Amino acid sequence: MDTARVAGVGLTHFGSHPERTSRDLFAEAGVAALEDAGVDRGDVEGVYYGNFMGELSEHQGHQGPLAAEAIGVDAPATRYESACASSGVALRQAVRDVRNGEADVLVVGGAERMNNLSTAESTEALAIAADDLYEVRAGVTFPGAYAMMATTYFERFGGSREDLAHVAVKNHENALENDHAQFQRAITVEDALESPPVADPLHLYDACPVTDGASAVVLVSGAYADEHDLDAEVAVTGTGQGGDRMALQDREDVATSPAATEAAEEAYADAGVTADDVDVAEVHDCFTIAEVLAVESLGFFETGEGVTAARDGATTADGDLPVNLSGGLKAKGHPVGATGASQVAELAKLLGGDHVNSERVPSARVGVAHNAGGTVASAVVHVLEVVE
Repeated sequence: MDTARVAGVGLTHFGSHPERTSRDLFAEAGVAALEDAGVDRGDVEGVYYGNFMGELSEHQGHQGPLAAEAIGVDAPATRYESACASSGVALRQAVRDVRNGEADVLVVGGAERMNNLSTAESTEALAIAADDLYEVRAGVTFPGAYAMMATTYFERFGGSREDLAHVAVKNHENALENDHAQFQRAITVEDALESPPVADPLHLYDACPVTDGASAVVLVSGAYADEHDLDAEVAVTGTGQGGDRMALQDREDVATSPAATEAAEEAYADAGVTADDVDVAEVHDCFTIAEVLAVESLGFFETGEGVTAARDGATTADGDLPVNLSGGLKAKGHPVGATGASQVAELAKLLGGDHVNSERVPSARVGVAHNAGGTVASAVVHVLEVVE
């Protein structure tokens, strides 16, 4: 079996770009990734594209061919949809196809456009990632759903709003020098605690923003990288996917995310590593409580102990296990269909020494990306390693 190497990455600025279409955004990211890789467009054998709400935000389905056209590639293209895990799922399939010898060069990524919608419209569009019959029609939104998860977590394991505030502060700090980030400004614990409530116990600074943006990764086989003398020292060595019931009411436990645990265990086994081997992680912090659930599901902390990780300094930039050095979804932003591939792009840069925060993890060799859909009804985990 061959290896799936990251030959190049591309990202747009994550933010508010209501005048730009998703295909325009993906063109920027995809072309940048191809130029970064130094790969001829004629060698690209497929485009794997993540997008969640194109039908609602742009009245456009069947976006795969449009994504390929946008980056000047004449190859089969497929759109992947798994809510917020859309490009994470796309990347998982691309990794498996490269490793299995189905392709030598693939472009994988995603894009989302949401700021052309009103707040009410984007909230309604995002809500279709929940169970329409039993959640959406009852008025549940994702802030409300994650608030229920946070409340249940606090009741079972302890923790406080101040603990969650430290997660937000950490991720804003990490985003300060990241030019791709939507929010490049520091906040304090007091700012977070005093921000307007969204859904008790979550407040404004517990939530990620509505974001437009795109990401792209060029994956190549090890054989292709060697033949073309490419600088592709980072490989995706492990991949895993897990699932759970869609509606919170149907789950055995809403204070943990078993789908992510399942995905992590599969990815670790695939790569031949354990949680203890991980040097740096990018996790899906759509809400601050989501980061807490993620670091526990990934095996970095025991259940009930992840809530104080940021407060204790364990997951800060100078901690034993830096989490979300990109700024995470909280500060970098969350263009839904682009997020999974964006996490892998950020990790590849961190491990390769090309990231603005690489100096924080100069000896890092193993990274993990955790991408979740909805209230973690879907989860994808990837392990990246420096293989040289």
